[in-house]
Amino acid sequence: MRTETTPTMTQVKATPPRKWRIMRIQRNMKTPYGLQLIESCLTCPMKRDELFCDLSQTALEGLDAISSSATYPKGALLFVEGQAARGVFIICNGRVKLSASSADGKSVILRIAESGEVVGLPGTISGKPYEVTAEALEPIQANFISRELFLQFLKQHGEAAVRAAEILSDIYHATYQEVRYLGLSGSATEKLARFILDLPAVADSAKGTLRATVTLTHEEIAEMIGLSRETVSRLFANFKRKKYIEVHGSALVIADKAGLERILEG
Repeated sequence: MRTETTPTMTQVKATPPRKWRIMRIQRNMKTPYGLQLIESCLTCPMKRDELFCDLSQTALEGLDAISSSATYPKGALLFVEGQAARGVFIICNGRVKLSASSADGKSVILRIAESGEVVGLPGTISGKPYEVTAEALEPIQANFISRELFLQFLKQHGEAAVRAAEILSDIYHATYQEVRYLGLSGSATEKLARFILDLPAVADSAKGTLRATVTLTHEEIAEMIGLSRETVSRLFANFKRKKYIEVHGSALVIADKAGLERILEG
């Protein structure tokens, strides 16, 4: 895997293929945007936890050989909606917003890709244009793999092809959830209640609560469920006042799941 700093969208979209230099991170060496750079898929600390990173040694070696790594600043566009799909990006560090826009400029966030996730997969496999815009929510490091090399890699490694199918299934599920938020929830209160209930949560049997981690801002949540940031902030305050939820930093505690469910029942 080769590492390079890519500071602007222009470079992302227009720079022709070229040889990438290897960046060896020395102790006390300053890194782009303060990121803790990952030098290789083979030594990545996330490879045991993330779906596409948790591959066999042979597959990881093949993946590493065809990956080109770069860093991007907050706001950089990895690709835009309607652009010809040229390959996939595996996010090593940071978060990426995947959004779609209408002709009048309105946009909705379909998903937030976290570290270890793959973006650009549907278009890369189908050969159709990217269906969303991928924007860095913060400084990120990502591995790019061209479409031709990625498809060849999937043909050679069946386990990777199965993982790709699982990722496409997750994208389908996320899209279904988005339809529920925008189409099936009538009021703003219902939309936020459904969003909270759909969060992956861990039960605390001793307290009878559910605990989830939410790294999204109110503005990002608003874009996901079709509301304004002001409305989301007001509803969060209302839910806390009614003791449906508690918020402690990035931790959201569902204290009264039944109360949120009653909102959906109308």
